[in-house]
Amino acid sequence: MLADHLPSALDLARSQFAFTVVWHFLFPAFTIGLASFLAVLEAFWLTTGRAVYLDSYRYWLKIFAVAFAMGVVSGLVMSYQFGTNWSVFSDKTAPVLGPLLGYEVLTAFFLEAGFLGVMLFGLERVGPRLHFLATCLVAVGTLISAFWILSANSWMQTPTGYVLDANGHFAPQDWWAVVFNPSFPFRFAHTVTAAYLTTAMIVGAVAAWHLLRDRSNPRARLMFSMAMWMAAIVAPVQLVLGDLHGTNTYHHQPAKVAAMEGHFDSERRAPSILFGWPDAQAETTRWAIGIPGLASLYLAHDLNAEVRGLKSMPRDTWPTNLPLVFWAFRVMVGIGFLMIALGVTSLYLRWNGRLYTSRWLHRCAVAMGPSGLIAVTAGWIVTESGRQPFTVYGLLRTADSVSPIAAPAVAASLAAFAVVYFVVFGAGIWFLLHLFNQPPRPHEAGLPTGQPVRTAGITPAPALAAGPNAQPAE
Repeated sequence: MLADHLPSALDLARSQFAFTVVWHFLFPAFTIGLASFLAVLEAFWLTTGRAVYLDSYRYWLKIFAVAFAMGVVSGLVMSYQFGTNWSVFSDKTAPVLGPLLGYEVLTAFFLEAGFLGVMLFGLERVGPRLHFLATCLVAVGTLISAFWILSANSWMQTPTGYVLDANGHFAPQDWWAVVFNPSFPFRFAHTVTAAYLTTAMIVGAVAAWHLLRDRSNPRARLMFSMAMWMAAIVAPVQLVLGDLHGTNTYHHQPAKVAAMEGHFDSERRAPSILFGWPDAQAETTRWAIGIPGLASLYLAHDLNAEVRGLKSMPRDTWPTNLPLVFWAFRVMVGIGFLMIALGVTSLYLRWNGRLYTSRWLHRCAVAMGPSGLIAVTAGWIVTESGRQPFTVYGLLRTADSVSPIAAPAVAASLAAFAVVYFVVFGAGIWFLLHLFNQPPRPHEAGLPTGQPVRTAGITPAPALAAGPNAQPAE
């Protein structure tokens, strides 16, 4: 029958959450780094008094406002899915995850909301030092938000500090162990660094695009220089953090690492498989091309160490989509090496005085613009698909977490999400690209001031109603 070949409610619920979380994470991955970049630009402006820093700040402030708004909107619908599609998961984990997500709202969201208006519209209304404080607090708020969200996600990957009651509910026993669970420090450092690199790639691409048009533009030169410094310094650091995170994952989630590496058999001097196709049915990686011993070296830091394969673990604990985990990991790592290559090349050309004149470097930087977004998406695919078939690793299965809801209902909401997201966020991304295409100019205008901003509902606008010669209210 046709119904036997249609996706189940579980598959549709997973697809819906994957769709919305991928869209959502694109924006925080950009704004976390961009908020810190804005704080650095404003600090340099206050320290040096050079207008080029202020112009660059105002240029990226407009982009930050749009990206931040889309990040907030895209994140709202995710919380509703916990009640509609994942009510069993919410019921069982609420005593642990509820407070963590609540702390994110109370600390990060309120901090960002409280000072975002001053940051966006207060540059000419408050003192420069107070405005700089607002920028810094918004940047700190984005990091605090990442702290709590990644703590909650890491607890689902490596749960500690809990007890299970008679009904299978997770109750906190040690909040310190819950928040600072074994994988959290590594995931937090790795993710935040990835956000900084994502911002560096976008800033570098936009600056390179304008250098290709006018290599003498001082604002584009400044942006490109700062982005390439970030790539040259932080990309190699990310490689080290990724190695530490991978070692931690190997100890706590061996099935995930075996899927990432395409290892079915446990063996000493395990190879690092560069290319291949994991076949769960045949229990082998077909057409494997690898480097002998390399996996043992970077996973166990011992060339002769034995690395566990999937066959040494129960079949029902294997990730449910091995090729997806395997190839997403390679996309992430491959892009990381390209970022390192871009940073090293920029150092060489900087040393030779050709950083702003090398057109081929600028073209490469433009091509690398979306690389950070692709890499963080691939990284989250590895993290979340590798955790399957569990929502709380080793303790609560995904199949036991879904709501008792019919597949057609989930399919209808998924279709609605797809239409709305592609229309709304497609338009938002188009507008961001429009802003990127505008060259950074001297005395950058920034966001409009001096008149009310209409956001929703009926907003009094006496200055607008009085005509074009009206003076803004004091």
